[in-house]
Amino acid sequence: MITSSYVHIPFCKRKCNYCSFFSVEDLGKREVYVEALLGEIRRIYDSTPQKTIYFGGGTPSLLSLKDFERILDCFEFASDTEITVEINPESVTAEYLRGLRKLGVNRLSIGIQSFDDEILKVIGRGHRAVDSERAFSEAREAGFENISIDLMYGLPEQSLNGWERDLTAALSLAPEHISLYGLKIDEGCRFYKNPPKCLPDDDLQADMYLKAVEILTADGFKHYEISNFARGSKEGRHNLNYWKRGYYHGFGSGAGGFIPFSPVSQNTTGGFTQESRYKNSHNIKNWQKIPEKSNPLAEEIFLGFRLTEGININEINKKYNVDFEKKYALQLKKFLETGHILKIRNGYRLSLEGFLLSNLVLSEFI
Repeated sequence: MITSSYVHIPFCKRKCNYCSFFSVEDLGKREVYVEALLGEIRRIYDSTPQKTIYFGGGTPSLLSLKDFERILDCFEFASDTEITVEINPESVTAEYLRGLRKLGVNRLSIGIQSFDDEILKVIGRGHRAVDSERAFSEAREAGFENISIDLMYGLPEQSLNGWERDLTAALSLAPEHISLYGLKIDEGCRFYKNPPKCLPDDDLQADMYLKAVEILTADGFKHYEISNFARGSKEGRHNLNYWKRGYYHGFGSGAGGFIPFSPVSQNTTGGFTQESRYKNSHNIKNWQKIPEKSNPLAEEIFLGFRLTEGININEINKKYNVDFEKKYALQLKKFLETGHILKIRNGYRLSLEGFLLSNLVLSEFI
């Protein structure tokens, strides 16, 4: 059974300067997009109660409350379904947030990124610090008890002291969850052709990450994934399903999914095999599912190492009929000696230094 769904809402008023994700700035196409989205969900979704539903983007909060109602009406829910909506501070009002809560949305992810107004201008965000504080306060007043905020480090003109001020400002809001992202300038974003000045170097970015871990864990946050911190039991259940290779639907243009099978009726590009990943095309009127090749063992290792709990080699050996320690003896020896990987009771996990170089370390297991 597939008990998680990701719904992609690709619209943005303006694309941020660092963003290379698929998004569309033509807001006039929202109506036709929602109709196509509803059609896809009704065609594929089989009424299995969903444990998590995640609206990502783009800027999902650019949809009307009526649009959200129509989409959510397509689904059946478990008794404790986590329903997350990503919002931008400037795109919501107190009334809108109350409306989302009445529709059953119980988790928000607020794209704050920074509390420094000058940095927000440089990276092309449409809000200021006061908007973030207002949106968070209004979300609380609307009844949201599970709020995550996104912060970015390694931004243009950002200092270590400035980053600490951002963390302090974030903690003053008392969110249940914080996600941290280091700036990456990939092809397809505005910064790629026009690089910003005064970018922190790799060493400073590493110092920012380590400082964040120090400050957040001292304040009671659990560091449960490379970039994610939660209070109590407020880990993002939807993303945990990703990292543990759980199945999920991906609805909407540009969305990806991971499914145990695919009916022949959905086969438009050569067919899916048992346990398949797919990616929807970027056509916002009529998208098709495109199968993606994957290496299940490599995925298990790569995703598992993102979690601070690490990987259980007994489970991997049984699931994939391998001897993990024999197959990856050279990699384990190398990174155990450098301290980037640590031996734990049932397997291995990345150290804090390993998190800093996770892409480099994990590339040798793939």
